[in-house]
Amino acid sequence: MSGLSAPFEFSLWLSALPVLLAACIFTWLLSLPLRNTALSEPLWSLMLFAAGVVYALGSDPRAPRMPVVLWLLALWAARLAVHLTVRGAGKGEPRRHREIRERHQPYFALKSLYLVFIRQAILAWVISLPLLGAFASNRPLGLLDGLGVLLWTSGFALEALADWQLARFRAAAGNQDAVLRRGAWKFTRHPNYFGECCVWWGFWLMALAAGAWWTLPGPVLLTWLLLRVSGVPLAERDIGNRRPQYADYVLKTNAFFPSRPRK
Repeated sequence: MSGLSAPFEFSLWLSALPVLLAACIFTWLLSLPLRNTALSEPLWSLMLFAAGVVYALGSDPRAPRMPVVLWLLALWAARLAVHLTVRGAGKGEPRRHREIRERHQPYFALKSLYLVFIRQAILAWVISLPLLGAFASNRPLGLLDGLGVLLWTSGFALEALADWQLARFRAAAGNQDAVLRRGAWKFTRHPNYFGECCVWWGFWLMALAAGAWWTLPGPVLLTWLLLRVSGVPLAERDIGNRRPQYADYVLKTNAFFPSRPRK
């Protein structure tokens, strides 16, 4: 089996955790005077990029997937961080973060360190496993890498397009309570989440090509979070109360996987 599998460097994986924890603690301190835990949102992609850099610095620089993965990771992280920062600029703490704050009083300022920030750092650490695996061997690039890049590109393009379409829709007058049902949003109620999922399964295919099959928990965890925890369920918990047309949208459009709208 050892000939088929790239080695799992636990110490290298572990070395990224203090970096992520330091980043989340620093951001938590910034959030306290602002009373805004939504600073954690752009931090997410930056922590994953930081983990990738840590793994690259501790790996063989001749690893053929290193430049490909780092450039793709940097592009994904920068776009998402900028998008989330611009989306939240000047708007204060979003509703879902205010609800968390209200549920966990008193002393939420302290509780938010582990409820929001440290928890996010640990999740990012596990999800970053494919980045570690992609650098774990010097196997030459092959077809599986090409499929991984193709899946990553498709997911990145879908996620970026969906975010742009939604931002443009919400900025238009009269759309505050309306439901976007055009473009990517015609085929799935959460094209941005589906695109995100494709990005990380693309990274996993590149890790698999390196022989790092053991990185599977990373994309599995991300998919579970998006489908069952902080993605679709959280986004749709009370959206029907705020947007009356959403019930019809749910009946006709898949929540996650794209498909033709139902009649």
